[in-house]
Amino acid sequence: MSTIAGRGSRADIYLRLTRLNKPIGIFLVLWPMLWALWLAAGGLPDPWVLFVFVAGAVLMRSAGCVINDFADRKIDGHVQRTRARPLATGEISSREALVLFAVLCLLSFALVLTLNWLTIGLSVVGVGLAVLYPFTKRATHWPQMFLGAAFGWAIPMAFAAQSAHVPAGGWLLFAATLIWALVYDTFYAMVDRDDDLEIGVKSTAILWGRYDRAMIGVCQIVHFALLIGVGLAFGLGVFYALGLAVAIGIAFYHQWLTRHRDRESCFKAFMQHNIVGGIVFVGIVLDLAVR
Repeated sequence: MSTIAGRGSRADIYLRLTRLNKPIGIFLVLWPMLWALWLAAGGLPDPWVLFVFVAGAVLMRSAGCVINDFADRKIDGHVQRTRARPLATGEISSREALVLFAVLCLLSFALVLTLNWLTIGLSVVGVGLAVLYPFTKRATHWPQMFLGAAFGWAIPMAFAAQSAHVPAGGWLLFAATLIWALVYDTFYAMVDRDDDLEIGVKSTAILWGRYDRAMIGVCQIVHFALLIGVGLAFGLGVFYALGLAVAIGIAFYHQWLTRHRDRESCFKAFMQHNIVGGIVFVGIVLDLAVR
């Protein structure tokens, strides 16, 4: 009985370390990748390519959480939202966390090896971005930009895997995703801003200060302008436009929701970007389906 309990306890630690019990990050990686796959295929993508990218999104987001907690292991205990994370509490060692990170990366890379050489080459850059992001919050106020690059790198990889090249519209979609991350991760950083100021962690929420919502608004405008450009580049029509219209309405709601900048409202705005990504995806799918 004690062995079973021990195993269960270890499984719970790994679950919390990889954040598989909190899948919002998986969806924020998954939606742009799915946008790209459907656009690259002009409809339903190759089933194996789709499997590889969905599985890779889960594996690499989990790996990203592990390396992020390794980088933050000495500061997470001072932040209200993160003080119970396994590395901060000492439930797991740094060495074990790094081994888990390596295993997750290798599993993901094994899947990528079944695809073409361009995708394999781009995947190396993706791993580099995933490792680099957690350490940027100490060196720059723009870690959200690096997060966007890490999350969005699945886009050129998806085009490469599905169509063996990355068109200009694909890079436009990558830029839109990068700006999107600036929006939702700044809302996320606003939740931790007081703690981050005390421990010296940098973010766009701190950099922009009292102009945070105004700057988020600028980023929202740029994000949707880029998505409109994506629609034009791929000849998308009314269903895509309707999806963008609903997403823009949610963006207005988020500005209203966070008007007092309280933790709960900012976190809610962050979480609802899963809905935004899903709405844009449905617009793309319907538009390509009726073409």
